[in-house]
Amino acid sequence: MKCPFCSHVETQVMETRMSEEGDSIRRRRSCSHCEKRFTTYERADVSYPAVVKKDGRRIEYDRSKLRGSLNLALRKRPVSTEQIDAAIERIEDKLLTLSQREVASTRIGELVMRELKKLDKVAYVRFASVYRSFEDVDEFKTLVEEFRR
Repeated sequence: MKCPFCSHVETQVMETRMSEEGDSIRRRRSCSHCEKRFTTYERADVSYPAVVKKDGRRIEYDRSKLRGSLNLALRKRPVSTEQIDAAIERIEDKLLTLSQREVASTRIGELVMRELKKLDKVAYVRFASVYRSFEDVDEFKTLVEEFRR
């Protein structure tokens, strides 16, 4: 591993730990040339499918966009970060099990709605109102009545 400070190629691993989630390994390293310390992380390299937008554009899957959408819908709602992380993991697992090279953005939106429906009904309605482009109050009423049944 090349030192990020002096670019020397010889570094020494001082400490290795598994992350709490078990999905990465954290290594504390020391440069044998400048003696500065830095941290590296090892994660599995997983290929998610490309996302096909409604207008036909293809973009790379971006976990931060998924997290941003969930956080926006769940803003000021009583849902923990751990619950959000678990929902993201379930969505990503589903994307991987589809075994497709491309996935429509609408499919991801439906997966997000399914997770939000389990986490928080207010957040689900918030997301659905934007995602489904509600035009009037009647569409809200229909959605709320789904929950009452």
